[in-house]
Amino acid sequence: MAAQLIGQSRAFRDVLDAISMVGTVDSTVLLLGETGTGKELIAQAIHEAGPRRHQRCVAVNCAAIPAGLIESELFGYERGAFTGAASQNGGRFQTADRGTLFLDEIGDLPLEGQPKLLRALQEGKIERLGGGGRTTSVDVRVIAATNQDLEGMVQQRTFRADLFYRLNVFPIRIPPLRERTDDIQLLVTHFVRVLAERHSKCIKEIPSSVLDALLQQSWPGNIRELQNVIERAVISTTGSALRLPELSRSSGGAPVSEWRTLAQVERDHIVATLHSANWVIGGFEGAAARLGLSRTTLISRMQRLGIAAAQTTESRDSASVVATRSNSTSASGTAPPCWGHASAG
Repeated sequence: MAAQLIGQSRAFRDVLDAISMVGTVDSTVLLLGETGTGKELIAQAIHEAGPRRHQRCVAVNCAAIPAGLIESELFGYERGAFTGAASQNGGRFQTADRGTLFLDEIGDLPLEGQPKLLRALQEGKIERLGGGGRTTSVDVRVIAATNQDLEGMVQQRTFRADLFYRLNVFPIRIPPLRERTDDIQLLVTHFVRVLAERHSKCIKEIPSSVLDALLQQSWPGNIRELQNVIERAVISTTGSALRLPELSRSSGGAPVSEWRTLAQVERDHIVATLHSANWVIGGFEGAAARLGLSRTTLISRMQRLGIAAAQTTESRDSASVVATRSNSTSASGTAPPCWGHASAG
């Protein structure tokens, strides 16, 4: 099924134009954007627009793999390379051979794993763990993504400059939702249709007051946060018109008479989420996972915003990218005759 990209704003049309340009060639692409902007969906669209579309697109979340397992996960291992290695494993590069490898959260790749990735990109060869120096050729197109400032990390020597320049062949900036307000109605309509069907709800109308309230939010969590809010709304709706639960300050908005800066909104949202997670940063129920961030990214933002971390407990998180797929969308706030009714097919 082809990836369905939803949006008609000028900012998003620029992204679509970039996909059209780079999709048909075999160049390395670097997707830059805040968390929750749909970078994996964009990567899938680039893959499907190119000559490798009939092959696999393998996604790897670099932030979710422990540092000690990066090499074996990406490049594979030979039988007997370590305890438990009962058979040979080709790794993600070999799995994606002749296709596309999507390296999400590339900024979280440990420094010790970066030289081998650089070699794989430059030479098209991988060396399995325990391989004794033997190499295997692979033909892989790489699309990488990050919500971090890689150039700043290069200056701080936390990311290799040669790897950055190798990845930064064709950068595409994915705009945050606050720069795509013209797309919010389209996205809301799409999410209501999909989620109403998932939860067996019959929702016929999205009131204008609901859309107005959503348009006033700053959405620090971007499309992922919008999707979560719409899912809560769909679940709590008992009639045929979508009912929007009260949006707290922590979900990104304030009354029009109380304008705040984006940094203030972001800080309040992070603090509220930390409180709800009992100041646990990592783990499946930690604040980082709830915010859709990697543990290291959340810690960095806390430091930048002056949020004390003395009360926090760290553990490894498992981040993911939400990618939405659809065959069709509607620009209307209503959908005849019924969204998501169990008998509607």
